[in-house]
Amino acid sequence: MIIIPARLASTRFPQKVLADIGGLPMVVRTAKAVEHLDRVVVAADDEKIISTCREYGIEAMLTSTTHKSGTDRISECANILDIEDDEIIINIQADEPFIEPEVVEALMKKLQELQTKSEPFIMGSCYNAINAESAEDPNLVKVVLDSDNNAIYFSRSLIPYNRSGRATYFGHIGIYGFSKKSLKEFCSLADAPVEDIEGLEQLRAIHHQKKITMLKVSSTGFGIDTKEDLERAIEIFL
Repeated sequence: MIIIPARLASTRFPQKVLADIGGLPMVVRTAKAVEHLDRVVVAADDEKIISTCREYGIEAMLTSTTHKSGTDRISECANILDIEDDEIIINIQADEPFIEPEVVEALMKKLQELQTKSEPFIMGSCYNAINAESAEDPNLVKVVLDSDNNAIYFSRSLIPYNRSGRATYFGHIGIYGFSKKSLKEFCSLADAPVEDIEGLEQLRAIHHQKKITMLKVSSTGFGIDTKEDLERAIEIFL
């Protein structure tokens, strides 16, 4: 199942999830990019998003306005829908209209493989290689990995520091996957101090010594974090 958390009152870019991209609201374009893969539900905090999604035939559900993170929002949605604990839930950010379906499908398959190994905590995400110039952008989150391709740390800063001159940079792609059981566990964990410092909710899992399996993919998509990103996206559809 795919759940897309959507918040209307974005601090940096208010109502960006409803911004028009090539004739479709951003959240709708994101949902339509992956609706052929599995059931898609938008978990929103405002009736304006709900009505917009339904206008375009996208299933949407109203959730609390007090959630701190998108992951908390999709957890509420999953509970309302009474999804089974072993169901794989993919969380795609509403500001990822260029997410490639093959990336989502690859993550689904990876998490299903973890289930067959009876892993106690199932959480995964994706990354790709980026150049040094892109790595300087604080809106593009970087990730450092261990030898098993689990995340060691995520940051908006340039990591690793390139003292040797041989650094390779990996950019995090705005997609997460969980089993329903692990999603509930994640949301029950206490917030991590570094989570608030970086503004990155996934650091909560690392702080509590939970594995985040990372899958390397090829992707040219990008999230819409700024008005400049939106202008770039609109130009693509001109």
